[in-house]
Amino acid sequence: MTDFLLIAFVLLVAGVAAVPVATRLGLGSVLGYLLAGMAISPILIGLGVDIDGLQVFAEFGVVMMLFIIGLEMEPKRLWEMRGQLAGLGGGQVLATIAVLAAIALVSGSQWQTSLAIGMVLALSSTAIVVQTLTEKGLLKSEGGQSSFSVLLVQDVAVIPMLALIPLLALPELASAGHNSGGGHGGGHGGGFNLTEGLPAWASGLVTIGAVGAVVLIGHFITRPVFRFIAAANLRELFTGAALMFVIGIALLMTMVGLSPALGTFLAGVVLANSEYRHELESDVAPFKGLLLGLFFITVGAGIDFALAYEQFGSVVFWASVVILTKIAVLLVIARIYGLKGSAKWLFSLSLAQAGEFGFVLIAFALANFVLSEPLADLLLLVVALTMLVTPLLFIVYDKIFACSQDEDGRDADDIDEENPVIIAGSGRVGGIVNRMLQAAGFSTTMIDYSSRQLELGRKFGFKSYFGDATRPDLLHAAGIENAKLLVVALDEREQIDKLVKYALSHFPDLHVTARAVDRNHVYELWAYGCRDIIRETYDSTLRMGRSSYEALGMDRQQAQAAADAFEEMDRRAMREVAEHYDLDIPFDENQPLINKVRELRAEWDPVLREQMDEILKRGR
Repeated sequence: MTDFLLIAFVLLVAGVAAVPVATRLGLGSVLGYLLAGMAISPILIGLGVDIDGLQVFAEFGVVMMLFIIGLEMEPKRLWEMRGQLAGLGGGQVLATIAVLAAIALVSGSQWQTSLAIGMVLALSSTAIVVQTLTEKGLLKSEGGQSSFSVLLVQDVAVIPMLALIPLLALPELASAGHNSGGGHGGGHGGGFNLTEGLPAWASGLVTIGAVGAVVLIGHFITRPVFRFIAAANLRELFTGAALMFVIGIALLMTMVGLSPALGTFLAGVVLANSEYRHELESDVAPFKGLLLGLFFITVGAGIDFALAYEQFGSVVFWASVVILTKIAVLLVIARIYGLKGSAKWLFSLSLAQAGEFGFVLIAFALANFVLSEPLADLLLLVVALTMLVTPLLFIVYDKIFACSQDEDGRDADDIDEENPVIIAGSGRVGGIVNRMLQAAGFSTTMIDYSSRQLELGRKFGFKSYFGDATRPDLLHAAGIENAKLLVVALDEREQIDKLVKYALSHFPDLHVTARAVDRNHVYELWAYGCRDIIRETYDSTLRMGRSSYEALGMDRQQAQAAADAFEEMDRRAMREVAEHYDLDIPFDENQPLINKVRELRAEWDPVLREQMDEILKRGR
């Protein structure tokens, strides 16, 4: 018991210490977990921890992640992705296998070994890619959806790969007795298998039956079961039932030789329209997060540093070859299927690594005499290194490609007019502001770097220019030195900050109206010198509060007066608190600001309550 608690404590300390630091440095949580695993590797080895076995357990986080993704994806949406699944996914798998196998063949490997190497390295890391895309809010973007389609197809492709590898056995390896299995295949082989010993047609029927059972269970059985459990009104029972459901589906898929992640994804899709969807998601998410973090730690801890030191040059060389080759193949496929600009680069950079299923295939190929033991050890290091590099590739995307290009990779438009108003951003905020100003007779110049959004506006007669509004040359072309008003309606917080700081530092007499994403952002923009700041959800929140007043018995006039009183008090408090904001101190660590908020609450809450009481009395 003591050993178990010690190991759990070491793992938790590593994650809790490393991830916040990595996130604050802009490296992302995945790289934080990987670095934490590398740091505690000697400790785990000293404690005698079976890192490979721990990784097999932690891979269940990937299963849970795909279940949650399935819950967010309705069957109709999945059907709409069929072209991406077949074209992008199938194209990536086949093309990457062919190119990497050709490279291995030229390097001197036999064709059987070369084909196995191509299959091992063609797969990407579902865990790292989906987690990072989700963290960055890119999963539902065009590039993110394309990447997810490929990952889904790769999960399916593992099945025929596992069937093909035994047919590639090399007689010389078999006779030499190279049958050590490696440690990364646990959970995907062995154990009770429903298809073992069956002819191919019967095995296929059992597999199809298992998939059908998942669909039927998800559609007909889960609702009455969860309804029965919900009647007990015990949250822990619902959590237990959710885990039971996910584990049961994963177990069934494993028993018929399918990917458990694929099975739970399918179950999630079936339950996407269920009334228990959000409850299931909230119950499973904490376990998913912990297990995924543990998985990334085990990947970092599982690196054989002694062997990596001995073969450092070879490992770095082949990892570079794999990443560059996959990027090149993915760029070609992206071009064929119409991905352009930032979507193309997100797609290509996010899938450039090898993945966790590579460990499974390496162990399986070693056990079936397709790979020699030294080659398998080298491939394990190459796969691990490409996974370690992936967060850095996302940073490259963020710094270079996300801001410099739009979806079509087009150059900025030439701005041939100067107007008193410049609007940065043509989306749901900037577009409406533009319409309101033009309706009142004001001339505007609207700039946005989403060509799709601009083209949509132009179809309805709204003139706009493509370009990055944070670029000084574009602002000068728009006549910012003579403008009366700059409306900053961009989506990204970093872009808003960049534009506001530039405009106010170079044109202090320019009136800047800026969009803020939250209260903390209001204080930050205030510190930059902006005095006309609009929180993007504030007015709708006030309207919701007013509707709540009415639902609780106030009439429309009382509700509006109460909402106005609250708004006036809140705005006055915002200005006073903003004076204590310090850009160099985190918001929740700024003690003078915290003290001011407490002081204002103690002073103004009773005053606001008196005003509310007076409003209610006037209505009686």
